[in-house]
Amino acid sequence: MSLFAALSVGASGMSAQRARAELLVENLANAETTRTPEGGPYRRKDVVFRSAEVETPFGSVFTQAQAAGGVEVAEVVTDSREPERRYAPGHPDADAEGYVAFPRVNPAEDMVDLMGAARSYEANVAAMGAVKDMIVRSIELLR
Repeated sequence: MSLFAALSVGASGMSAQRARAELLVENLANAETTRTPEGGPYRRKDVVFRSAEVETPFGSVFTQAQAAGGVEVAEVVTDSREPERRYAPGHPDADAEGYVAFPRVNPAEDMVDLMGAARSYEANVAAMGAVKDMIVRSIELLR
């Protein structure tokens, strides 16, 4: 794998973790949302990743080079479980029995997942920094 392919792999990882972090923040922001335009409470969302070949900037020049394996978002999965019902008779969205449907979002779980996404993003940044340093060092050696 070329150094440029390694940069593309790191960039694909950063992009995937950014998408994951965006959905986790959306989940946290809507943890108490009982009414959406679609009707009913907010539904928790999560991403599913899959491996993918990444394009390298000089891939067409190096025809013998094999494609590098990166990652991409395969799909966004919406939680299909029944909403959590809480007794709150004064709430505007309460049903006839006084229960309100709330999203099944666990803020503690999503915060831990968000920290994991941030650390994965940072790991890709560090890997790309190491590759950049190798490229710079290679150029210095060829002078």
